[in-house]
Amino acid sequence: MSSAKFDIVVYGATGFTGQLVAEYLAAHYKGDTTLKWAMAGRSLDKLKSVRDAIGAPADTPLIVADASDAASLKAMVAQTRSVITTVGPYQFYGEDLLAACVAGGTDYFDLCGEPVWMRQMIDKYEAAAKASGARIVFSCGYDSVPFELGTFFVQEEAKRVFGAPAPRVKGRVRDMRGTLSGGTAASAKATFDAVAKDLSLVAILNDHFALTPGFTGPKQPKGNRAAYEEDLQSWAAPFMMALINTRNVHRSNMLMGFPYGREFIYDEMVLTGPGEKGEANAKRVMAANAEKTGPNAPKPGEGPSKEEREKGLFNLLYVAIAPDGRMVRAGVTGDRDPGYGSTSKMISECAICLLRDAADVPAGFWTPGAAMQHKLIKRLQDNAGLTFAVEN
Repeated sequence: MSSAKFDIVVYGATGFTGQLVAEYLAAHYKGDTTLKWAMAGRSLDKLKSVRDAIGAPADTPLIVADASDAASLKAMVAQTRSVITTVGPYQFYGEDLLAACVAGGTDYFDLCGEPVWMRQMIDKYEAAAKASGARIVFSCGYDSVPFELGTFFVQEEAKRVFGAPAPRVKGRVRDMRGTLSGGTAASAKATFDAVAKDLSLVAILNDHFALTPGFTGPKQPKGNRAAYEEDLQSWAAPFMMALINTRNVHRSNMLMGFPYGREFIYDEMVLTGPGEKGEANAKRVMAANAEKTGPNAPKPGEGPSKEEREKGLFNLLYVAIAPDGRMVRAGVTGDRDPGYGSTSKMISECAICLLRDAADVPAGFWTPGAAMQHKLIKRLQDNAGLTFAVEN
């Protein structure tokens, strides 16, 4: 794809998240004449108004392409080395674009949090991607970049302190401010609807190793009820995004050749504090989780104001536990609301990192962390407002 006209095409640039991705590239890479990027979407008029609204240069290339028109997707893919797509739920709008990227040997980045669809795509297209040279990178936003890299980062520290990676890691959300994205809510609903229609999909949805075809590890914690964690001196509640993040962390371990071991155990919860107040908070989190995919959930294309995005943040704790009970801890933070402000920066940097810093990553289906490891951590810290820090 070295003859391609563009390095990156942002597909879905007129949608809420796609516009933020385009805005980030326009602002952050303003003086970078070596990065050639374009905006794509269904309507030329809307693309023009988004380009002007975000302050992108007037000569920013615009491409008309529509999820329901496979030929337009193919034509778009033929012009670029990589595509960032924010058009979900991917189980409705993703496959034709993914197939076009696979056929054309073009890199693909999305924000997918739909494990059933992801597994179906891996099974269907992985051999073809390896043959064409395409690198398909799922889950390049808040699900699951900070969780995947938080695990990787704390395991690097475990190797330094214990002399070996830890067989058990806990991922814990200490703080998260910002709304769930409408796309995430829609994806979760679409997944549950698909499973309700085809009960054979329940097994994939419930399987912690759904994204590691051919490998099944040990039994994992369910994480579906509130519990008091003695080692962390806090109550913990279920975390809605564990359903996708835990699957991606196990896939990451497999893709890297099992550096965490084949008996690795990983789970995610939300810390709600000690005592009766912590217990009450944990119950509140469980009730709130049910609301997030209910009728009052945000719609795709809706999202928080600029002020809300800038006030948002996330703060994650990673605890690696050695067989003898020793622990190392690391923190991962983000400086924007997770679902939009941070996510739009993360997916942009994933695409640039693979193009510029990790060009030698072979073709196939990847997680961002397994593909780019330390290089992506560095880029996210330098550009995207994330921090990774040991906390011992």
